[in-house]
Amino acid sequence: MTVNNMENSTSSRSDTDILIIGAGLAGLFLALKLAPRKCTVISPAPLGTAASSSWAQGGLAAALHPADSPALHAKDTIAAGGHLVEPVVASLIATHGPERVRDLLELGVPFDRTENGALALSLEAAHSHPRVARVAGDLAGAAIMEALVNASRAADHIELIEGVKAISLLQDEHGRIGGIVAQNVASGETHRMLALETVICAGGSGGLFQVTTNPRSSRGDGIAMAYECGALIADPEFVQFHPTAIDVDRDPAPLATEALRGEGAVLRDKNGRRFMFDYNEKGEMAPRDEVARAIYAERMAGRGAFLDTIAAVGDEFPHHFPTVFAACEAAGIDPRKDHIPVAPAAHYHMGGVVSDIWGRTSLDGLSVCGESSSTGAHGANRLASNSLLEAVVFADRIATRLREATLSSAQGLLFGQPPVDLDPTDLEALRILMADHAGVSRNKDGLTLLCNWIEEKEDVRGGARALTVCRMIARAALERKESRGGHYRTDYPQEDAPARTYVSKSDDLKPIITRIPMDNTIQAA
Repeated sequence: MTVNNMENSTSSRSDTDILIIGAGLAGLFLALKLAPRKCTVISPAPLGTAASSSWAQGGLAAALHPADSPALHAKDTIAAGGHLVEPVVASLIATHGPERVRDLLELGVPFDRTENGALALSLEAAHSHPRVARVAGDLAGAAIMEALVNASRAADHIELIEGVKAISLLQDEHGRIGGIVAQNVASGETHRMLALETVICAGGSGGLFQVTTNPRSSRGDGIAMAYECGALIADPEFVQFHPTAIDVDRDPAPLATEALRGEGAVLRDKNGRRFMFDYNEKGEMAPRDEVARAIYAERMAGRGAFLDTIAAVGDEFPHHFPTVFAACEAAGIDPRKDHIPVAPAAHYHMGGVVSDIWGRTSLDGLSVCGESSSTGAHGANRLASNSLLEAVVFADRIATRLREATLSSAQGLLFGQPPVDLDPTDLEALRILMADHAGVSRNKDGLTLLCNWIEEKEDVRGGARALTVCRMIARAALERKESRGGHYRTDYPQEDAPARTYVSKSDDLKPIITRIPMDNTIQAA
């Protein structure tokens, strides 16, 4: 292993074979799986400190119990996804999930065990069986990342470069991606990093919303960079809002894991009345999008929403869910005797850069993995704890494809589009507008107002990536005149025929939106 800290670097250029943008779960698992092929991983911050993966509480879903099966897991995934999940992809991640959990066990991830030594599996919303492997109740993301960071630092084939971020992709005149323009985070200096294959593992876009459980820096930069080069984007309007962010005026908002409801915690209004059965017969175990809308409705009606864990968890809270307990304690809440105020928060972007089942994008030389991607696994609403699953399954598949592949290089001059920064005041205004008009509840008037605001700012700060991604989300949401999964329109509350959204780039960077019915989508094999 080689570790470079770029704080004092003045390098003008470096070359690598496979370049991985991002050091979260997808990026590091991919790097490890590429062995013995050499690769380079860049991270804007010290490993494990900037990735959303570290914040994941619930765990990783896989059909590990004898009474469960990959077929049942795939069925749940398809049902939760609002008829927009590609069945072959659901089957793929469910089938390979148990094997990837075993990989993580071999790397030293200390998944919880039962008294007889079996993996302790949690039940989460919209799952038909307990199948979420967890660590210390709510420490799965942090524990998995710790194991991956340690293994990556010990791996001879991985070069780790910390303190560097990608600010644009390099592209030749034929459209092939040949690396990135990288920026030293501390000094602001830039240099080129050429690569035969570039893999975007840059996370999601929750930071574009006022209330989010993601790092504020998660603003869809990976999606925007790929889009600028002409990569196909899918389903940008589908953003998942986690129902139970802890409402204590923190940015980002701390999360009350889904596993709490799996353990029996219930949702109540300010008068103590349990309300979820008013909205869905499954109560607190309804799909995330439905629970989020119910909480949103209760709050908008002035009744508030609170998570009651007193009977379900009680005195065991500090030991079973230490992360949530610490967040509550910091806000002066004792969940052993107090109800936890909760609100929906932007949590996961189902849309992203289109990939096939081997992680290839529509651009030669560019692959994508993790939340930056749109594989067809999540549809309109991601099944709880399937995000970590998709990341490791597709990272393994990308590694299998690239490990012994003969890769071509970009030819001739390479072009990279420098980013345009959005004024901090405008960014905060944009986050508020996105939460108000592209959040849990949407309508034509609000989305039109949002689109017009973005267009006005584009005239001044054209090419700002926050505007690019938000425009895709808002425009696609405006054109989807129905409600489905994480996309809910008060003016179009019913479902239409299921169709996926695809977004391509016009010459002036504006999105060209195409809807393709599910019957006509390509089922890759």
